Amino acid sequence: MHCRFKTFARMRSTMRVLPTLTAILLGISASHGFANQLVAAVARQPLSLPFYVAEAEGYFAAEGVQLRIEDCTFGRTCMEKLLSHQVSIATVADIPIVLSGFAGHAVSLLATISEAESYSKLLMRKSTAINAPRDLVGKRIGTVIGTGSQYLLDMYLIFNDIERRDVTVVEFLPEAAVAALAKSEIDALVIFEPYAFMAFQKLGKDAKILTTKRISHTTFNVVIDRRLAGPRDIELGKMLRALNRANRFIGDQPIKAQTILRTRLQLDQDFVDWIWKDTEYRLSLEQSLISSLESQARWAARTGFGNAAVMPNYLNYVYTTPLAGVLPAAVSIVK
Repeated sequence: MHCRFKTFARMRSTMRVLPTLTAILLGISASHGFANQLVAAVARQPLSLPFYVAEAEGYFAAEGVQLRIEDCTFGRTCMEKLLSHQVSIATVADIPIVLSGFAGHAVSLLATISEAESYSKLLMRKSTAINAPRDLVGKRIGTVIGTGSQYLLDMYLIFNDIERRDVTVVEFLPEAAVAALAKSEIDALVIFEPYAFMAFQKLGKDAKILTTKRISHTTFNVVIDRRLAGPRDIELGKMLRALNRANRFIGDQPIKAQTILRTRLQLDQDFVDWIWKDTEYRLSLEQSLISSLESQARWAARTGFGNAAVMPNYLNYVYTTPLAGVLPAAVSIVK
């Protein structure tokens, strides 16, 4: 009897511990993106429109995937959420992927969902008398460090034979950068949308843009916690099917798609018109993306964001299986 009592006591103690242990394990699983519901950190950017359309039109549910969208300001902050295991999916432009490669983070590039020309822009006030690239020498230029905007600024200076030391680069968060240009705290600003449009509007008749079209191309991509690759391929494929349906909707019904974009991000139609003609919504994994990542990695090494001695192989960061299963013609990357 005494022995049975001790055994029962141990069982009761174990039963009290199990719920707590289970909760901890479930919490760990959820924090690493392995809960039933996928969670995507989606940047509040027009390039994220496929996610917004898929949500608004019920495509995620129709494809049988549980996916919840969490807003974040821009791609870098989305990547930070992914790396801290707050989410399992994130939308980002190229540079956060490049920098993750140098850091050896366990992320995988699943697909490009949209592309844009001149998504980042070089703006200034007309009153500063900046009429040509050389006029930037000696000026204060604001940008968001560690983003495609900084990359564009550096490439613009190189393209126009201007030494980095001949300008003063000032770091800002996007919202503060717009205000700084308006208050003449800086002479020029390189910033991505929608902040470029906000700055243009704020300056009014004093606004001016220098063209960067020859060197400004942005891809917007879906990256995942690498541990999803394989175990969650079926769900990832369903998500991509939903995004592909959303892209078809955008192409077939642009007015309705613009309404979704305006409503979701509280935008003016003037801004939507501003970016629409330069934006393409389609799923892809193209070989040119690897070349672009490699080019940006060389820039990152030159600017101190990465170590040139350990250049990442970005082919290792691309996971083609889900997209190849959904849209084979969209995958041209050779591994």
